[in-house]
Amino acid sequence: MTPVQRFLIYQKERFPLAKTAPLLAVFSAASITVSALLAGRPLPGLGSYGAGFLLAMILFFQMRAADEWKDREIDRLYRPERPIPRGLVQLRAVLWLAVGVIPLGLIAAAGAGVVWLLLLCWLWLALMTVEFGAPEWLRAHMLVYLVSHMAIMPIMDLMLTGIEWRGKGGPAPGLWLFLALSFVNGCVLEIGRKTWAPEAEREGVESYSSLWGPERSARIWLALVALAASLLVGLGAVLGLFWPFVVLAGLGLAGAALVSFAFTRHPSRTTQARLDAAAGLWVLVCYAGAAGLPLVLGGGT
Repeated sequence: MTPVQRFLIYQKERFPLAKTAPLLAVFSAASITVSALLAGRPLPGLGSYGAGFLLAMILFFQMRAADEWKDREIDRLYRPERPIPRGLVQLRAVLWLAVGVIPLGLIAAAGAGVVWLLLLCWLWLALMTVEFGAPEWLRAHMLVYLVSHMAIMPIMDLMLTGIEWRGKGGPAPGLWLFLALSFVNGCVLEIGRKTWAPEAEREGVESYSSLWGPERSARIWLALVALAASLLVGLGAVLGLFWPFVVLAGLGLAGAALVSFAFTRHPSRTTQARLDAAAGLWVLVCYAGAAGLPLVLGGGT
């Protein structure tokens, strides 16, 4: 196979664009739109949305590359079927590609006026990559590990919203609700993808289901969805659309509850996959609704 063919297979397995690109498009667009709506400002031009999407894609790919480097020994020992340990692509090629997109990110950030916020994202990503200098301690304290790593989500969201508010008086007072929502949704995604059925657990590979047990892990995941739903409703109240956001959050929470209860009753690879998919779907609906409902129903401050 050619190097291009190898990287196409790699992206399908480790950075699937068909799944990732739509989610990041909605996430970045919602960040910029909600920032404008909260401040009562007109929406920016398409260039701002394009810059936000490009920056989100770059950062998420760099996060994937950082994970590949952090998990290289675990993958070699316990997940040899993954692309890098099985020899499909070289780790150094993935890392060089992550470094190679830095100039592209700087150009996009400079055009959007958020270079300093992008540098803040990269600083936190660098700290995450070296596990804040305490890898063993962090891995022994999974909750601290989760919080420290998911903190990059509101930092990234601050950068994306900054595309809209820089030079316009700063962020709107209610923006903290959206940043908090990003942090909680990051936890929803992370726990959702690492809550596994007993037969899916692997020696040497950490998961929240092995830490807490599958049933408790699913309940904690659902509690986080409920917290995200509360923040979504709070955001709706600030935007003057309390009841529409109650309906949206309630429907999403009800769907998540059904999936969670199915997993707790019968943890299997099938219900595990549904839980993971439900996490992604919740986040997608959450951001699409946060930006879409005010545009359709005329909310805003």
